[in-house]
Amino acid sequence: MWQRSGIGRADRERRHGHASRVLWFTGLPGSGKSTLAFALERELHERGVSCVVLDGDNMRHGLCRELGFSEADRRENIRRVGEVAKLFMENGTVVLAALVSPGAEDRRMVREMFEAEDFAEVYVNCPLEECERRDPKGMYKKARSGLIPSFTGIGAPYDVPEQPELTVDTHSRTETDSVADLIGYLEASGVLVGRPGEAWVI
Repeated sequence: MWQRSGIGRADRERRHGHASRVLWFTGLPGSGKSTLAFALERELHERGVSCVVLDGDNMRHGLCRELGFSEADRRENIRRVGEVAKLFMENGTVVLAALVSPGAEDRRMVREMFEAEDFAEVYVNCPLEECERRDPKGMYKKARSGLIPSFTGIGAPYDVPEQPELTVDTHSRTETDSVADLIGYLEASGVLVGRPGEAWVI
């Protein structure tokens, strides 16, 4: 049976002085998801916000290390990260999850783990040709040579989000501007100043 703590999410949010939320960064490999998530984490940390980045590559070194890149394994990878994100969020933390998460159905699955106001999809938009030009890990080069046959964007599809809460164009906007856009979204949605209509008591 599920064991409940005597300390609730609202208690933890009051202690932190801000609401918790999950921002799910999705986009092509090389679009800048991790770069943006870690830059936002740094800004939030400077503001005294309790936050954590769940990076897709990092998660595959531990919790998801036995998973491959089949459709089933990708889905399980996303499910696990979603569950971890939910645990952090319920403990009053702003969660920045950065995964390619190419399938719309898989992203819908993880969205449904949360109440509507607790989850925001951030589409990190960058043209394929620019992602391939950057190729920070050399993966596009390997994909083009046939070494990675199911690489997203080359041998496997990416479903562009139809209605993300926020789109960040990392091709035309600087990292600083993109972080400012994200901070603006968090402020407008009441995350950094408490829930709308509530006063925080610290």
